Amino acid sequence: MGNETTSLDIDSAADERSAVIEIGGQDYKLILTTKATKEIAKRYGGLENLGNKLMNTKDFELALDEVVWLITLLANQSILIHNLRNKEAKKELLTEEEIELLTTPFELAEYKNAIMASMMKGTKRHIESEPSKNVEVG
Repeated sequence: MGNETTSLDIDSAADERSAVIEIGGQDYKLILTTKATKEIAKRYGGLENLGNKLMNTKDFELALDEVVWLITLLANQSILIHNLRNKEAKKELLTEEEIELLTTPFELAEYKNAIMASMMKGTKRHIESEPSKNVEVG
């Protein structure tokens, strides 16, 4: 029974760092994992470059390609986690073609917000402010 608690803790942690989107009538969690972060770094050189790429892309087709790639990557993270835990009941990974067929460009524009939300949740840091070190001189 100890595994159930661990599994619930992991599921809860995944929920906290995910955003949910609907593709073809089915909900998918977008999760920024270490694996996804490495893939993003390979493609863009780092997470900080991704935001610039998404927001500054002038070419509409290129922008759609990037959003489709990111949705595929981030949505597949939740499927990969499921498959890791449920070896006897694996689910098929999404493909970029499936996402292109099951979505509209308008939905992809909306999903951009979900992508950014999942990334912000996946990289959130607990920052404590320190007392100001500025001292009045006079």
